[in-house]
Amino acid sequence: MDTKSFIQKRFSEFYREKASDIEAPRLIEQREFGFLLFKGNVMVRHKSFGTVEALRSFVKQIVPAHAYYSTAYYEAPEEKMENKGWLGADLYFDIDADHIPTECGKIHDRWKCKTCGFTGKGVTPETCPMCGGKTFENKTWPCEVCLESAKSEMVKLVDILVEEFGFSPDEVEVSFSGHRGYHVHVENEVVKELDSVARKEIVDYITGVGLEAALHGVGTRSHVTSSGSSGRGFDNIGWRGRISRGAYKVLSAATEEDLKNLGLKEKAVEKILSNKELILKTWERSGPWQPIGGLSKDALQAIINRAVQNESAKIDTVVTTDIHRLIRLPNSLHGKTGWLKVVFPTSEIERFDPLKNAVAFKKGEAKVYVDEAPRFRLGEELFGPFKHEKVELPMAAAVFLLCKGAAELVE
Repeated sequence: MDTKSFIQKRFSEFYREKASDIEAPRLIEQREFGFLLFKGNVMVRHKSFGTVEALRSFVKQIVPAHAYYSTAYYEAPEEKMENKGWLGADLYFDIDADHIPTECGKIHDRWKCKTCGFTGKGVTPETCPMCGGKTFENKTWPCEVCLESAKSEMVKLVDILVEEFGFSPDEVEVSFSGHRGYHVHVENEVVKELDSVARKEIVDYITGVGLEAALHGVGTRSHVTSSGSSGRGFDNIGWRGRISRGAYKVLSAATEEDLKNLGLKEKAVEKILSNKELILKTWERSGPWQPIGGLSKDALQAIINRAVQNESAKIDTVVTTDIHRLIRLPNSLHGKTGWLKVVFPTSEIERFDPLKNAVAFKKGEAKVYVDEAPRFRLGEELFGPFKHEKVELPMAAAVFLLCKGAAELVE
């Protein structure tokens, strides 16, 4: 049995036992479903189901590597896109460690330009620095640091949606993707009707695109809060409060190297560091709204820009603006890890452990040859690091390495 057949067999056994856990989206009859098959990586699209039982039966029958449904609602989900009859779409966000620069990513994530073969580590660039190509082969790894960074971005996003957009926590659903990130799903009748342009406005707000700090009072003589009263603005709702809190955090933790990395000249850095305590005390009283001794307007703007970068949520902007997007089916398996997409309440965000709560295969063992894999955790167990060796592993660890392409089955 080859590696792909082994993985497919494990997926088949899982779905025979656990297909009843698959959750149907609201108004299932208006959704399009899609499935990526193991055989030939064929994508089966434009499927629809009248009941969750029919959906579960189909999944058991075809055993997909990936299972998806549409954020959109359609009159005729099985028709071609131009004939489906779009009725609206839920608001959906994807937060993936692929889009978040981390120090560990420079170690375990690799990319290769398909055009010229140039390789690199860390976040995949938009264009190849060697030839300008835009298509890449990626090898990523879902380590604990990456997963935690993605969770932090999700927390920021949920706060923005609830505190600033006014969505009820009951309308905001969060889930682990089954690989390297999290999904945030908003079901609301108002946003359901928004087109791509309107969703782009939401994206720009969340990511801080086009944000002019001066319009919030930065670098001006005025330090009036959005409510009309003077003050530091730490507790303000919206970007004024985010700028205020974010700038304070940036300066509080800033070292000489940090300030130089912001583009500040040596003299400016020396002035800021020698006046740091005074500046912070001033900000505690009135906020970072106008240049004060030791902090020029340009230096303040550099700190504000970093604050905006830190306080924005790192989302995949294309996913949110796509009103026909297919998203992963809850409680289905992810073909790149063998882990589950898991939906959980916003109240459980801090306690949720993807390396424990999303593990699907809990019985059996398998012998594999591992080409190379860093040390990793599943549940309470640690595995690796491995390099060019045969090992017998619990099924969850073996399937994970096989799905990631880091190992091959040993007969």
